[in-house]
Amino acid sequence: MKNASNLLSKHLIKRQAGWLDIRSDLHHFALINYAVPPERLATHIPTERFEIPTYEINGRSLAMLSVVPFVDADFCFYRLFPWAKFRFPQTNFRVYVIDRATGEPVVWFFGTTLGSRVVSLARGLWKIPWHRAKYEVDCEFDEDNACTEHGRSGHYTHYRFSFQSDWCNAQIEIEDTGIPVELSDEERLILTHPVDGYFYRLDGRVGGYSIWHDIIPLTSGKPRNLYFSLFEDLAVMNRDEMQQPHSIFLCPSINFDIYMPPKPL
Repeated sequence: MKNASNLLSKHLIKRQAGWLDIRSDLHHFALINYAVPPERLATHIPTERFEIPTYEINGRSLAMLSVVPFVDADFCFYRLFPWAKFRFPQTNFRVYVIDRATGEPVVWFFGTTLGSRVVSLARGLWKIPWHRAKYEVDCEFDEDNACTEHGRSGHYTHYRFSFQSDWCNAQIEIEDTGIPVELSDEERLILTHPVDGYFYRLDGRVGGYSIWHDIIPLTSGKPRNLYFSLFEDLAVMNRDEMQQPHSIFLCPSINFDIYMPPKPL
């Protein structure tokens, strides 16, 4: 991708905060990436606005999508209500796409599950496809358990998420290798720094919002058990394919800003 370094630098500039912007430390952040045939995704994305890029992976031209589980440790509207903070688990389901209007990498959201009543506020005010879920989270990051072979301080002794909802049920169990992930600027721009996201609102219109975060320090994970009923429902992947992600990245904590409110296009 041309000018990937310049575009990444632009994405790393934090803009002035608005009154409704959200800030949260994300704990137990994981990026579970899958490579799938692009035709499985096309019916779920407005391709007149967003291009589904493909990448040569194991001799095939495949599109990329990701599942992103984490725990919002202190979710708050930090200018409007800085004293009102919420903690809850969340999982985003998204596809890596290109905005035809700008030519930049962005993400398309299938939707999101949250273990909090905050979901009702977002659905009611902004028609965001957020879905209430019942979560179980069992993650332990041992800061004293250093992976000296790879020069990393700390290590997940176990990483497990599970949730149930009317929209999607999931099982996530990951092994932490402790091996640092080295990404090129282009890979980082596509996988970790597409700062604009779009989705079908609950009223059927396309909406979008933007985020900001710094470079994410990542290590590599291995799948132990991965299942997402959404992908079966959408005919995107079967159970066996879900057990074979393209890559898994882990980060114990990273700060995110979410620029609100989301806007219909």
